[in-house]
Amino acid sequence: MIGRITGQLAEKNPPELLVDCQGVGYELLVPMSTFYNLPALGERVSLLTHFVVREDAQILFGFGSAQERAAFRQLIKISGVGPRTALGVLSGMSVQDLAQAVSAQDGARLTKVPGIGKKTAERLLLELKGKLGADVGAAVAAPGDSHGDIGQALQALGYSDKEASLALKSLPRDVGVSEGIKLALKALAR
Repeated sequence: MIGRITGQLAEKNPPELLVDCQGVGYELLVPMSTFYNLPALGERVSLLTHFVVREDAQILFGFGSAQERAAFRQLIKISGVGPRTALGVLSGMSVQDLAQAVSAQDGARLTKVPGIGKKTAERLLLELKGKLGADVGAAVAAPGDSHGDIGQALQALGYSDKEASLALKSLPRDVGVSEGIKLALKALAR
């Protein structure tokens, strides 16, 4: 219903904001990652939003990036994870960290987020597997490693997570990105 809000930042009290859009003030709840990147009071701000309508409330959530909003939407689809919990997850870790934890099936990283216990972490790992775009690249990539870029390129070309993972396993560890993509495509063509 409301996809984006652009206006003047009138108030900010974590995690709540007030954005003045030509005389109408919209209250938004934002993850701390978005909050830390906000401009000063009185400055112009533009946030992507997700509108939640419940029996007892109508709440507008704001996000600084499309990836954050997409991750939020994936999180609230999970049984037992509401908008406040999803906001807590995104406040406790970046979308990339979340994708890495999911692809590595690292529940310990998720339980470090306040409000996330062992069972909820296990449910998140199970339900989010393959649903956060960076899974293949995040799982295989090490600092200075080109496999993550190759995996993302394969996904952009339309290959599934599974196909990209199989192709990446056949590549040497020190292969360059362009050469790795060529080799991976040859392996997938067989």
